[in-house]
Amino acid sequence: MIYFSDVFGVEPEVVDTYGAFNIALVNDLPLFVDPFLLFDSERPEYRELHDDIIKYLVFVRDRAQADELTEGAISQWLFFREVKQNWLGFSRQGNSGTGLGKHFAEALARNFKRVFRNFGDETLTRSSHLEKLGLLSGGVGRDHLSDFTTNLIKGYLLKYTEDFAAAHLQPGQLKRVHIERVAFNYETRRWQSGHFMLPWHAGDYVILTPCEMLTRDEAWINQGDMVSQFFQLRLSLPDEALRAQVNDHFLRQISERSTQEERKAAALRTIEQFTDLIDYYIKWKEDHAAEAHAVSTAKVQQTHAQFVENIRELVLKHLIGTEFYERGDSYEEALQRAKYLKHVIEDNDGYRVFYVDGKPVKRESDLHTMFRLTWYATAFDVNAEVNNGRGPVDYKVSKGKQNASLVEFKLASNSSLRRNLEKQVEVYAKASQTEKSIKVIMYFSDRELEKVTGILRELKLKDREDIVLIDAGRDNKPSASNA
Repeated sequence: MIYFSDVFGVEPEVVDTYGAFNIALVNDLPLFVDPFLLFDSERPEYRELHDDIIKYLVFVRDRAQADELTEGAISQWLFFREVKQNWLGFSRQGNSGTGLGKHFAEALARNFKRVFRNFGDETLTRSSHLEKLGLLSGGVGRDHLSDFTTNLIKGYLLKYTEDFAAAHLQPGQLKRVHIERVAFNYETRRWQSGHFMLPWHAGDYVILTPCEMLTRDEAWINQGDMVSQFFQLRLSLPDEALRAQVNDHFLRQISERSTQEERKAAALRTIEQFTDLIDYYIKWKEDHAAEAHAVSTAKVQQTHAQFVENIRELVLKHLIGTEFYERGDSYEEALQRAKYLKHVIEDNDGYRVFYVDGKPVKRESDLHTMFRLTWYATAFDVNAEVNNGRGPVDYKVSKGKQNASLVEFKLASNSSLRRNLEKQVEVYAKASQTEKSIKVIMYFSDRELEKVTGILRELKLKDREDIVLIDAGRDNKPSASNA
């Protein structure tokens, strides 16, 4: 059982109707809370959550500017653990990320003391925005902003989950849990704990999150988007003298031969010099708020289709109750699973799950997550991106040190495929002291197949057992016209 609805015995439609995302209790899914969706929500309680976030940030700003961020204060106010129980975020394996520690606290304090001293008192924009703290180089990273947001609204999410559990789950599926840092007391300047009756699974509680506050890839306000709009931002400056200074600062950094990346770097340095541009950018994003909801809704729906609907269909229709979940040796386990998936994808319409809105999977990270979800019933340890100092391999499947194999999933469209085939797994095999490794390469067209077979032939790797090619193309399948 992979998903919340399956584990707790409720119909997926019940979770959907409640408005929550049907999370996978095996691996994080690539979604996160975008605070802008709280700011512009039609729901008063969401807007109140955003106000509470800004109130807390202003409190921290004041403490930073008063030099009150001692080591003890930082520990109390800015050190947060990742809220792993929501099973969302940027973790490639399981649901354990890095949380918020010293570097996050230092970046936040640095921004408040040097660049954003007026945070909370902006006049150009309708509100202050947490995302502002991640717009400059050396600022707060995307994953940390996501973790911070989730921590600051954790009390709401816990109550949201508790209400669902009370209405739809059985008492035996719940546990009363004491949870720290659910509300901040501004009089005592301390976080307070609380008790909640929550869904309990595999030794931990579970948190549900409303789909309305989720997005994928980037928040509506983000650095990459700001830099891409630099030209329009310059034109939007009402002060002609300031506009001339901005143009001069930017143009002195580039030449006709400057690359696109060099121009972007120059734009970011210019924005850092003239930070008024940031507020003009945020104002533009506020003025186009309706697009934020449309974009995020589409991303959440695509994520649900790709990682919930498609994988659920693959497992329930093709994998569960089959030899896919019955192996012993780690190499045999991984190889036979790869071969069985090949059979399901090529011969039993399993290829459908690798398409969303008629388009094939384009990111290998998505492919990795989809495969990881199918391993939910294994007795083996399946660890993502083994880090032994020599570069990444997607998974290490193991039962102890002597029974371990390396598995790597690649898209044939990957421009680095040749280099990867030459070096990566072989290097890992030496570093991990195991000789067993498997590559799974998925292709979607005859052209991609020709590319892969050509590389394998040149490298004398063709027809190797441990290199599994999977045809996920639609045009050569008998039922493609019905897809």
